[in-house]
Formats: sequence, C-alpha cells, structure tokens
Amino acid sequence: MAAFFPVANPSRYRSLDAWTDPVNALVVSRGARPASFHIRAGHRNFSHFCYFVHACGNLAVPRWTLALGRLRRQLSGLRDGSGDRIDGTYPTEVQPLVNDLNSLLEHRELIVRRALAKAGDLAHGLKTPLAVLAQEAERAAVAGQDEAASTISLQVDRMRRQVDYHLTQARATKPGNVPGARCPVLVSIEGLTRTLEKIYAARRLAIEVDASPVHFIRGQREDLEEMLGNLLDNVCKWAKSNVKIQSAQENGAVVLTVDDDGPGLPVSMRNQVLERGVRADEVAPGSGLGLAIVRDLAQLYEGTITLEDSPIGGLRASLRLPS
Repeated sequence: MAAFFPVANPSRYRSLDAWTDPVNALVVSRGARPASFHIRAGHRNFSHFCYFVHACGNLAVPRWTLALGRLRRQLSGLRDGSGDRIDGTYPTEVQPLVNDLNSLLEHRELIVRRALAKAGDLAHGLKTPLAVLAQEAERAAVAGQDEAASTISLQVDRMRRQVDYHLTQARATKPGNVPGARCPVLVSIEGLTRTLEKIYAARRLAIEVDASPVHFIRGQREDLEEMLGNLLDNVCKWAKSNVKIQSAQENGAVVLTVDDDGPGLPVSMRNQVLERGVRADEVAPGSGLGLAIVRDLAQLYEGTITLEDSPIGGLRASLRLPS
C-alpha cells in the first residue's frame, strides 16, 4: 500500500506538506526509507508525468484536427455537388453528428424526388384537358365561329404557358437540395442548338458555340436547359443571321453569354422584360414568361441574369450560375 512522505530534513527547504505540496513529496511503499530518496527524485517523476500528458495531448490534437478538416472538406463537397453524403469514420464524439447529417440529406433528397414526381403528375393531368380545349377551338373555327375559336385558343395558350411556368418553379432545385447534382453546360448547349437549328431552318441562322466541356454548374440538367432554352429561343426570334453562345469560368461560377445581331433592346426596357408577362414587342410570339422563368430559376440557384449591348450588334444575355 502506497503512502505519501515528505522528504528527509525538510528544515533545509521551505515547509513541505505531503498533502498540499505533492510536487516535493515522494510516493513510496510502506516500510521504505524516505531518507534514502532525494527531493530531485520527486521533481524528476513529476517531470516525466508532465511529458507523458503533453505527449498524449500532442497525439490527440492532430487526430481531431485531421478529422475536422476531413469533415469540412466533405461538407464543401456537398455544397459544390461533388459529393452526396459524408463518408468515413470519425471520433466517437463526432460520429453521431455525422450520422444525423447523412440521415437529413437522405430525407431531403426523398422530399425533392417526391416533389419532382408530383410536378410530373400535375403536368400530365393538366395537358389532357388543355388538349381537349384546343381541339374544341379548332372545331369552332371549322364551324365558322372564328371569334369563339380565337378566344379559346388564346386562353389555352396562356394556360399552357402558366402551367409550364409554375411547374418549372416547382421542379427547380437549389444546389443544396439535391446533393451531388452537377451537369456539364456543353452537352445541354449542343442539344438545344440542334433543336433550334431545325425550328429556325427557314431563316438559316448561324449558331456559333464556344463552350468548354469542363464547365459544370451545380444543379439539375432540366433546370439548366429550361434557362438556356428560353434564352436561345429569344435570341433566335430577334437575330438577323448570327447567334453566339459562350461559357467562361469566373470566381466559382460559370457565365453563359448569348449574343444576337438583331435590333437590340433599349436600356430602359431591359429590366422590364425580365418581369412576368412583359414582352418587348407584342408582334413576336409568346406570352412574355420566357425571360421571367430564366430570372426566377437563376435566383433559385443564387445566380443572375443580365442584359446588355452585344459586341455583334444586338443584345447580350449573361447567365451566371454557381459551378
């Protein structure tokens, strides 16, 4: 059984107490001779103990630092879309938090998937009644009821565009809502360009593409194509002969610029045409929702859409989205 003893000849030193000054006290076995030890032995033992504690601390701190650094990198991966969950094993104090975060990510992904499914069901359910109304308008026109046919057709077209607008809003997802969602811009640009070349074949528009295959945005491909499709369709309506689309990487974002050589747009109208229902010219087809959809989707992705003069003579639309 161990006992504390003060050092021999304590009068040579400051008053020592085995209980209040354990640094200068010795721990010996019962029956040992305290006089055979020197006070330096106590200091040496205590120093060894301090070195041991310090070494343990040095081992623990790097372990925690590495673990938290890895966690931070994985959280950044969730934000930029390069990861969809937090992988790996962490210290026991952190692992429950990691498990809860992964559960939350799975729950949110399930909610988004259900919302997408509901939006698809809604679109399918509304298209059939609208198609029936469009057929009735055609029958009315054949029967000579031109005014009624025109009114029905106009309202059906407006309803279709409103449905498309709100379904796009429902389907749109912010970068964090679907972890891991990333899409290349070039694939979408090439697909849309081929479609528009067929639609506007009679006008023989030259559509030039200068986009990089390594440029990605954080988000769903459907949302990117909704934005680009509206922009490209708009410039193709107004271009005289040339359309150009480019991509560039700038400060953690991809900037997509769409140019045309058309008549352009006065500065005073550029903010207005981004509002719902506003069109630059009532003669051009459409309901004025195209650019508003682009603006709303860009904002959902924490991006921007701006209009300015184009270097090829018409209007330039710049769409900036997180990469």
